Amino acid sequence: MPSYPTPPFPAQPQKVPGTQHKMDPLPDCGEHSYTGSGRLAGKIALITGGDSGIGRAVAIAYAREGADVAIAYLDEHEDAQETARWVEKAGRQCLLLPGDLADKQTCYEVVAKTVGKFGRIDVLVNNAAFQMSHETLEEIDDDEWVKTFDINITAIFRICQAALPSMPKGSSIINTSSVNSDDPSPSLLAYATTKGAIANFSAGLAQLLGSKGIRVNSVAPGPIWTPLIPATMPEDAVCNFGSKTPLGRPGQPVEVAPIYVLLGSDEASYITGSRYAVTGGKPIL
Repeated sequence: MPSYPTPPFPAQPQKVPGTQHKMDPLPDCGEHSYTGSGRLAGKIALITGGDSGIGRAVAIAYAREGADVAIAYLDEHEDAQETARWVEKAGRQCLLLPGDLADKQTCYEVVAKTVGKFGRIDVLVNNAAFQMSHETLEEIDDDEWVKTFDINITAIFRICQAALPSMPKGSSIINTSSVNSDDPSPSLLAYATTKGAIANFSAGLAQLLGSKGIRVNSVAPGPIWTPLIPATMPEDAVCNFGSKTPLGRPGQPVEVAPIYVLLGSDEASYITGSRYAVTGGKPIL
């Protein structure tokens, strides 16, 4: 079993949405460790939030499993280009799609550009997310609440709806929920609320799309060391991030990627409507 960093971590405040190359320690996205075995050979994947963190780890894993990848991200161009470098090093194509998924038109454009480049979408990974920490309800202004919902859940609805005509039978949709969908953190009220919505949306959509042969599942990560953490959490929470899990540390993005590989592969042909925990030992219902 690999040895991963344990807290306390250095203080490292960043501006939202955060950049991976400034983090200490650097997250492990499988750049030097993930080994593929052809489980996604010939597939086309669209991954939102694919520039860093879990999205980067999934992009690298998918490429090494044989998939071409389109990556939607906000404006973290340096991180996105680094992800593309790893995808292309694996011998696969990588399409970079910058833009704000809080914008309705951007949601449609990332799908249209992916289909325009590759002709279809076999695996759709809705992973982009926004969060901010607040200690009181009064601190959350209306614009931030709406923005959190627009990025975290409304964008998923729009992208799924736009992608569906270009997803053949046997395709897979994987939505990133959170342990917060089951055990909401009060300081992440807006974020946790959207993550509960994602879990329910995924379970309901799986039932709607079953007759089309399209599977839908969600993944519920626990504390994973990604740029969103130093960019959106108080200094003390960052320094001790993941310390309260049974494993005593945060997870690394590479440790989450394998479940996305399974759910995107044909091996998961009878798995739909489920939520999978990658939480470092904290159970979800």
